[in-house]
Amino acid sequence: MRKIILSMIASLLIGVLLLPGKSAFALDKINVTLPSKSFQFIIFPLAKERGYMKEEGIDLNIVVMASTPGLQAVLAGEMDFTGSGSSALVAVTQGNAPLKTVLAVNDQVLQWLMVRPQYSTFKELKNKKIAVTGIAAVATFMLKKVAPKYGLDANKDLTFLALPPGQRLAALQTGVVDAGLLSSEERFAALDQGMKEILYLGKEVKNSWGTVATNDQFIKTKPKLMHGFMRALLKALRLVKQNRGAAMDTMMKFSELDRELAARTYDGMIGTFTTNGVVDEETQKNDLDIVREVLNVTKEVPIERAYDFSFAKKADSDLTKAGWKP
Repeated sequence: MRKIILSMIASLLIGVLLLPGKSAFALDKINVTLPSKSFQFIIFPLAKERGYMKEEGIDLNIVVMASTPGLQAVLAGEMDFTGSGSSALVAVTQGNAPLKTVLAVNDQVLQWLMVRPQYSTFKELKNKKIAVTGIAAVATFMLKKVAPKYGLDANKDLTFLALPPGQRLAALQTGVVDAGLLSSEERFAALDQGMKEILYLGKEVKNSWGTVATNDQFIKTKPKLMHGFMRALLKALRLVKQNRGAAMDTMMKFSELDRELAARTYDGMIGTFTTNGVVDEETQKNDLDIVREVLNVTKEVPIERAYDFSFAKKADSDLTKAGWKP
């Protein structure tokens, strides 16, 4: 009888030891909405594919959704994070929305002013049409601020035409517009079709790009999950910066690019990626200032009301102290 009992106990112990850990069966779900499948967002699928999220007990769900509904979903608690950090700043500035930007993937604005072959300078676009994402889009206002440097009054000399993704490049190719403020992927396609690059917005202004935001309630009630989420993303960010091949492989799947375009995109943009998911206070202030201009709001929003990089800083510090390398 004693042998039977001992045998049963041993079997139970073995069964318990063989049970999968938390990472296999009790993961915390985190839902992220991204406005596009652009290069700056590959840290999300990469963190999932490499198991970084699972190591933190997280089951990451990625949904591609336009900025406005994505932000509304985060405010409603239906989604946890959004890749539309600029839209979050607008919501904070305009209506004191309970949101904070918690991660910045890039410290440069990834937008290029591309023109038809007959143009060579920005000044030549006087009285011409420029395709943009929106008349009141943040990038459009940045371009307007830069225009005087090149002898143009953006409100008098330039006509902006708001077109959705995909249509801006087509309008440029067909001559519907003379120029277009394009993303990195559109930029390469435009170059291949004979268009010219006359201005890179990332070198003209000091602002962030690829920013991630969440609602205040998530930060307040789930700090442990916030820390784990940030550690996983910071691991992916380090991997992207140090492993070109891994980044390209994920980009080809996630962004649906061929190898050549993935390589060109990586080589052209990797220098814009932050080292720790954080941008300095000057950049944060500039981001808020441009949003105030877009909204025509005079009252300043305190940096701490719109940003909380403490989790990214802590994650970076933890990984460095642990000697973590991809």
